[in-house]
Amino acid sequence: MEASSRRRSKMNDSLENNLTELYDTWTFSNSSTERGRPPNITYVGFYLHQPSTAAIFIVSYLLIFLVCMLGNGVVCFIVLRSRNMWTVTNLFILNLAVSDLLVGIFCMPTTLLDNIITGWPFGSLVCKLSGMVQGISVSASVFTLVAIAVDRFRCIVYPFKQKLTISTATAIIVIIWVLAVSIMCPSGVMLQVTKEHTVRVLLGHRNESSPFYWCRENWPNQEMRKIYTTVLFANIYLAPLSLIVIMYARIGITLFKTTVPTGGKPGQENRHGVSKKKRRVVKMLLIVALLFILSWLPLWTLMMLSDYARLTEQQYRLINIYVYPFAHWLAFFNSSVNPIIYGFFNENFRRGFQAVFKFSLCAADGRRRRRNYSQRLQGNSVLPANPLQTTVEPVSMNSLERKPSRRPRPGAPQDLIMEDLERGSCSSGGVTAVSI
Repeated sequence: MEASSRRRSKMNDSLENNLTELYDTWTFSNSSTERGRPPNITYVGFYLHQPSTAAIFIVSYLLIFLVCMLGNGVVCFIVLRSRNMWTVTNLFILNLAVSDLLVGIFCMPTTLLDNIITGWPFGSLVCKLSGMVQGISVSASVFTLVAIAVDRFRCIVYPFKQKLTISTATAIIVIIWVLAVSIMCPSGVMLQVTKEHTVRVLLGHRNESSPFYWCRENWPNQEMRKIYTTVLFANIYLAPLSLIVIMYARIGITLFKTTVPTGGKPGQENRHGVSKKKRRVVKMLLIVALLFILSWLPLWTLMMLSDYARLTEQQYRLINIYVYPFAHWLAFFNSSVNPIIYGFFNENFRRGFQAVFKFSLCAADGRRRRRNYSQRLQGNSVLPANPLQTTVEPVSMNSLERKPSRRPRPGAPQDLIMEDLERGSCSSGGVTAVSI
């Protein structure tokens, strides 16, 4: 992500100040490989870690990459596949899944590569595009989390207010991406590949080496970089975190003060059902807020420390080579578990998932049954004596009217979050609240 380029920029400053210490940390070759080399050139190892450590990084990043691709891909498939899922909330869920997919595609591989090898192996165009897309996708993901919180807040805390329309939600999504692009434009302008003339990277055991390149933000001075880091921290972490915590806290308080009818029998059983649903929703909200805080706090703390704290060379090397990869992994973990929290723990999403795949299975099964039935008819030489004769049972119209269908309406849209609570607070434009 964009933090990778900022970390590389700080690494470059440290490299320029103390190349000898960098060599002691990163070079895995013995001193005999340096005989006969110019004294003003520092040679560093191609890999930042021993094979065992690099293997741990690769496996851990691969795990969350697969979870991110599978989870967010399934969310996109279900929402786009079923028109019943095309609601305001589900549009935000879809946008969150798309932005998290971009995080997985553009952030995870390049960040992993940056954490296990020395320098930048790609060109200037990839440097700019990679940094920009990484920052934009992360920003869009965070802003979408805020939009979901605002939508839930309006629906639960202020149920009499007009609900958002599909067109309004679409406009909000466009604004989210415009803001994400705008806030990352300075980083895209400053990102560039620079060559270190006093450093070369050792390749293998044949005494070969290659030039050492950085993909970094080349700011005119340190103060400008500090200001930009602070702006990013305030807009991508601090402000979204504050809004999410405040709105989810208000939602939790509102749910504990009121109940929503569940459509069952009145009495203790109904109140017990509502209480269980409220506890489930509040638990989900707490998980969302805590995961957002814990997932992004280490990375932003490191970024602020890198720009504002006076770290020693030993402290900086330790943080840069070992702590930063873990902080990035935690941030990516949030993008991987978002579809699980917002989707798979939700009843309507599970119904949508089952409906999509049941439709495919039933269609295939129906075609197979029709084919088998046709083959049996063709193979029979004796037909029924009276094939047109059918038995019709008398049906009372009154009995039909008294038996409401248990199936949901085919055109009824379904939200992926807090759908049971919304039925009493948002769907009819009013609220029926009973104190508990």
